[in-house]
Amino acid sequence: MAEDSARVITLVVVDDHPVVRDGLRGMFDSAPGFQVLGEASNGVEGVELVARLDPDVVLMDLRMPGGGGVAAIAELTGRGARSKVLVLTTYDTDSDTLPAIEAGATGYLLKDAPRDELFNAVRAAADGRTVLSPAVASRLISRVRTPSAQNESLSGREREVLELVAKGTSNREIAAELFISEATVKTHLTHIFAKLGAKDRAAAVAVGYDRGILG
Repeated sequence: MAEDSARVITLVVVDDHPVVRDGLRGMFDSAPGFQVLGEASNGVEGVELVARLDPDVVLMDLRMPGGGGVAAIAELTGRGARSKVLVLTTYDTDSDTLPAIEAGATGYLLKDAPRDELFNAVRAAADGRTVLSPAVASRLISRVRTPSAQNESLSGREREVLELVAKGTSNREIAAELFISEATVKTHLTHIFAKLGAKDRAAAVAVGYDRGILG
């Protein structure tokens, strides 16, 4: 655990507002364990900067003149970039939310998230864990609902797996906590996705909150 606490997570900030970029840089540079490597004002610049600097995490705005976040995320995913993308946006009803996650974003937060929540989200994203706050999850529901899947309920074990996913737990950690294999975890996730009509972990968590499966 000591090694993890000493690790410095590197970031690139992509946002078209200089004040936002300055604020995020100041916030992270003043906190231990983080280093902002660079900034970009649109998605196109962001992709090139990420390719050059190879950060652990990219803080990505969605709506930017000269190149939006969703296209940039899709490009990074297509290139097989190591960096994890955490979407940060002002819009709590942003229609790009689900497309961003489908394009390959690791998570989605609003810019008014408390500092500690943002720091924890970046740490989770750096580890490849899904980051989706309940407030954001509830706003995603209308876009991830699948009526045909509404009547299927999760088993007790599937519910346990989903609860751990919502906490940002990795498959390996879920396997260890529930004393099952990673392959079994993946099987449970496949069933959960099918029952909830969700394409991925983030969408499954969103539906879980909406149906009251997750508190």
